[in-house]
Amino acid sequence: MILAVDTSLGTAVAIVDADGARRADASSPDPLGHAEVIGTLLQRALAEAGDKITHVVAGMGPGPFTGLRIGIATARTFALGRGVPVIAVPSHFAAALSILERDPEAGTFAIVTDARRREVAISVFRGLDADGIPHLKSETVLVPRTGAEAYLDGLDARDVTTVDAAALARVGIRAANAGRELAGAEPLYLRQPDVTMPGAPKRVGL
Repeated sequence: MILAVDTSLGTAVAIVDADGARRADASSPDPLGHAEVIGTLLQRALAEAGDKITHVVAGMGPGPFTGLRIGIATARTFALGRGVPVIAVPSHFAAALSILERDPEAGTFAIVTDARRREVAISVFRGLDADGIPHLKSETVLVPRTGAEAYLDGLDARDVTTVDAAALARVGIRAANAGRELAGAEPLYLRQPDVTMPGAPKRVGL
């Protein structure tokens, strides 16, 4: 079975079987309380579906620095403890798959998520590719909320407030079966974190 964890918006945990069927699902819509709920959600999902996990799928964002870090660290730690591989998947792919599973005839559409600081993250998709993975037409970008309407001119915009972790798992296992990597090891923060490492101390003359 495949465990998926995403904290790009709220906190979402799901377990699916090898065919992608949902076996357990636990989530919280709170965009700030990831650390407080993720352990409980993980325990709930494992208690419902069992703990014979063969892969862990980590949602890589886009999303805020702290929230993403909590989910990715949880996924990696669990996988390390079980000795199973981690599959990195951009969270917008899960949102796109959820839409396409509901509406297979959807044309070109944009996934729009809140990136905070009066900005939104936008990815453009069209249909599924030969591996059953949403086809990304335009790379994810960060756009000021006030300029989003102009950027999305003519596009079918889909505002997304939660990520379905089961859809994330399905994207991940399809990518693994096709030998594809959809994301690297670095999360999609899209902006630098507020806290940075200090530079070298300045030399002070006497």
